[in-house]
Amino acid sequence: MNPTLRILPLGGLGEIGKNMTIVEYDGRIVVVDAGVRFPTAEMHGIDLVVPDFTYLSERADAIEAVVITHGHEDHIGALPWILRELPDGAVPVIYGRRLTAAMAQSKLDEHKLTTPIKRVEPGTTIKAGPFQIELVHMTHSIPDAAAVALTTPIGTVLFTGDYRFDQTPVDAKPADISRLARFGDEGLLLLCGDSTNADRPGFAPSESDVGPKLRDVFAGCEGRIIVTSFASNIHRVQQVIDAADKLGRRVALLGRSMVKNVTIGRDLGHINVPKGMLVEPRSLGSVPDSELVIVTTGSQGEPLAALRRMAYREHRQVTLHKGDTIVFSATPIPGNERAINDTIDRLFQLGANVVTARDAPIHTSGHGHREEIKLMLNLTRPRYLMPVHGDHKRIRLHAELAQAVGIADENIFRGDNGLPLDIDRDGARFGDRVRAGMVFVDGIELGDLTETALRDRRELSSDGIMFVVATVSAQDGKTLADHEIVLRGVPLADEDEKAFDGLVREAIELSLDRAADHDIHEVDLIQQHLHDDLAEFIYKKLRRRPMILPVVVEV
Repeated sequence: MNPTLRILPLGGLGEIGKNMTIVEYDGRIVVVDAGVRFPTAEMHGIDLVVPDFTYLSERADAIEAVVITHGHEDHIGALPWILRELPDGAVPVIYGRRLTAAMAQSKLDEHKLTTPIKRVEPGTTIKAGPFQIELVHMTHSIPDAAAVALTTPIGTVLFTGDYRFDQTPVDAKPADISRLARFGDEGLLLLCGDSTNADRPGFAPSESDVGPKLRDVFAGCEGRIIVTSFASNIHRVQQVIDAADKLGRRVALLGRSMVKNVTIGRDLGHINVPKGMLVEPRSLGSVPDSELVIVTTGSQGEPLAALRRMAYREHRQVTLHKGDTIVFSATPIPGNERAINDTIDRLFQLGANVVTARDAPIHTSGHGHREEIKLMLNLTRPRYLMPVHGDHKRIRLHAELAQAVGIADENIFRGDNGLPLDIDRDGARFGDRVRAGMVFVDGIELGDLTETALRDRRELSSDGIMFVVATVSAQDGKTLADHEIVLRGVPLADEDEKAFDGLVREAIELSLDRAADHDIHEVDLIQQHLHDDLAEFIYKKLRRRPMILPVVVEV
């Protein structure tokens, strides 16, 4: 018997986000991470993108556990959506460190899910079927980040999670380098390593370097300061609070996720807020501009985030004005650049000052740069490497770094979502591709929204929609009542609306008369002719192709 260890990424390869990997051995499964990706601009009406977990659903009775490396949305956000779709009890337990477990619990509570979540700290080994699970402390932009080691009878697989080797982290707890080195000494079978910053040279600056730079920026501001960052970047929020305290300013928190995560962080001792420093949003008007710092969501230009609503004057508590300074203590996630630039432009239009990481060193990445990736490879010395967590460019660059430190090219597997890596005692190879891709969250529902539906939404956003209701005689097809015409989002350019309405009515009459002359009485056929005639007419007049929905009523 030659048992096979299968590592199947369902998300996170060839993309930034929705990280999720299935590890399968002897018919049993452990899932590492379950993340989301935020929709791109052309995904109209889509709220979140989660991995296609059909493979997991078909093997729901084989799941031993889900292990979460840390509390960022691209690693934890899909949990409730997946649990809702799997049979009750299919996931016996979810493991994570203190903050990670608390964030996961908050998500499950919102969805009224009862899957047990157990807090596990580094140094503890858990048995789950044929797997031994161990967490290793790592430094990242959120506390309680961990690498995950899964040991099986044929070897150990190490998932680095998101990491960096910060020697002076804010919480004074650097990564457990000694444990990583012992994996190398013991003989690590496979490393699944973070590739996010494989294109950036050197080492990432320390998170503790950001605090003094924020204080320098704050010192030069006379009016209100609005800082936007990732809501889960607990260390960054702490540094903003420290900088505000040094300068005698009070702090307000805006955005649901910001308030929730800071509350969890305070409960667990990761954030310390001096007594009396926090300002309730409803009391913002009572604090002078020169004494206020607002920490808010919206660093990625998210449409519903607090900063975006401020930029478009839709926020109930904050009206931006000249003299405000908006500090972007974050960098764009690839794909979000356009939304962020739109937000920044609006802020300038309102008279606010904007400071980004291009203007001052007020942000550092939570992901290691090239030298840190090489350090991870040299510490763990894996037999096989599968770069993960990155687009195809970064996965290739990670592979090249591995070759540079002496890993043979034939032992490096540049994978893709849905492409399993199968390892047995004879070696490692890619298996047959399985179903993987995207599932869309539209509102509160999870569904396989088709490309046709997305295309319709794109057309609606560009050219609008036209509803036409025509009432005709069932005997001769003649018009019996005034046509009802409703336009929504149709750009009329220089056309006079009233005159255009008259021309549309004429086009409708011509189409109906032509149908009657050709002895066409079936409602479906009349509607098809009306649709085609109006589409041709509108395109000639406006050079636009709105969605046209004709309804013909026979009396």
